[in-house]
Amino acid sequence: MPVPRDYYDQGIKRNLLQFIWHKLRFQVIKSLLPKTGTRVLDIGCHAGTFTEEIAKALPEAEIFGIDIDRAAIAYAKKIRPSFHFQVASGEKLPFSDKSFDLITCLEVLEHVENPKKVLAEIKRCLKDDGLLIILVPTESLLFRLIWFFWTKGKGRVWQSAHLHNFNGYRVDNLLNRERFEVKERKLSHLGMLQAVKAKKK
Repeated sequence: MPVPRDYYDQGIKRNLLQFIWHKLRFQVIKSLLPKTGTRVLDIGCHAGTFTEEIAKALPEAEIFGIDIDRAAIAYAKKIRPSFHFQVASGEKLPFSDKSFDLITCLEVLEHVENPKKVLAEIKRCLKDDGLLIILVPTESLLFRLIWFFWTKGKGRVWQSAHLHNFNGYRVDNLLNRERFEVKERKLSHLGMLQAVKAKKK
């Protein structure tokens, strides 16, 4: 079942739980953002709902977003025309080496077939002094319980969508293997989400 192109925009407007969840999500990510960033890439941006929040925090930045969902990208281009959106995979980024100051990958790695390849592409496209911000579920007992019930109802579009589990130190181990150094980490949503800020080694 495809995720509707306006899934996040409408969910935040109409569902109190989604509003609270994503408001906290915005706050955590914004607390990790650098003070400035000339070029920013949001991987797995869907229709740009969260990309727009990053842009608000970095108003001088040039903002790019990629996603594999063609309908979502078409919608993003229509309602958020000031950003650069395009259909692309995180496993093969259509950008030159060292072209971004900041790359975000928010609740995306658990959905992709090859997280290692995504991180390799991020490393290639990130400037030497650039920052990477990742957000992944911790797969805690509470998260798994809530996720189970969520995907049986309002969130049924996400059934079987998680291909990888990043509980414990798995995200740290993956980042270390791809030669990233963790600079800061924040748990949120009662320990259900983990945000990590990292730099290239």
